[in-house]
Amino acid sequence: MFDLHRLRLLRELKHRGTLAAVAAALSYSPSSVSQQLSQLESEAGVTLLEPVGRRVRLTPQAEILVAHTEAVLARLEQAEADIADSLSEVTGTLRVAAFQTAALALLPTALTLLRTAHPALRVHVVEAEPERSLPALLARDVDLVVTEEYPGLPQPRPAGTEREELADDALRLARPDRPRVRQPLAALRELADHPWVMEPVGSAARRWATALCRSAGFEPDVRFESSDLLLHLRLVEGGHAAAFLPDLVWSGTTARTVGLTPLPRGHRARSLSTAVREGHGTHPAIRACREALREAAGGAVPGAANGADAGAARG
Repeated sequence: MFDLHRLRLLRELKHRGTLAAVAAALSYSPSSVSQQLSQLESEAGVTLLEPVGRRVRLTPQAEILVAHTEAVLARLEQAEADIADSLSEVTGTLRVAAFQTAALALLPTALTLLRTAHPALRVHVVEAEPERSLPALLARDVDLVVTEEYPGLPQPRPAGTEREELADDALRLARPDRPRVRQPLAALRELADHPWVMEPVGSAARRWATALCRSAGFEPDVRFESSDLLLHLRLVEGGHAAAFLPDLVWSGTTARTVGLTPLPRGHRARSLSTAVREGHGTHPAIRACREALREAAGGAVPGAANGADAGAARG
């Protein structure tokens, strides 16, 4: 009989990549993790790890064990959900990760709704971009992720996760002056020689924004990089840069302080969704949080009410 604790350490190594990362995540020493995995090798009677430079790699036999461990942990999570569902009150701890604009615009309202409806539920929130939060979901560091998908740029959907659509969030060209033309593509081309602020290289938002500028016939002059969209807004307000801003940036305010221009058809909205581990969506705390987020999105995302920009994005 395999020791479940050691199996989880092997699974952690697959998701985190190094013994040091596993040790740091679980508050162990690397030598302790290595010793536990050596004992698991003895239990299995096969080699589970092989050295690759200064790192280690899982053998095919180790991958088999990890696949079965995933199934066992999924069944245990389902058991946890079934027990929680049998109770009259939603309790426990729910760990949520959300990217910046969703954290600012949706989570405060959602947390208020959850506190009112389920006062015994403890919610932990961390701000993280999808590039970090989705791996954290699979590693069981968080239970629910609020994520985004840009038009024409489908995001990888890791096996073992389930998604539920939340809202469509309109995207617009933000500029410090008024466009001289009304046609969206021509208005974008007017800024071919203007400085830009965009999210960091490697992010989905940056890939989408760069591709959109290239489709208009120019390479953007990106002088400012930040994942903080409020900084993007401030730079546009100060006349330092042009930017692409989602409507969530304006949540809770009525004044729009910069010029906003529609984007070309097919690029007018990003899709917001929630992701959980497969089979975990039935947990009462997950269901309650998703319901609260949907209600918050209904009040914060203009496109969620009428779908005008969302429909254009799909068209």
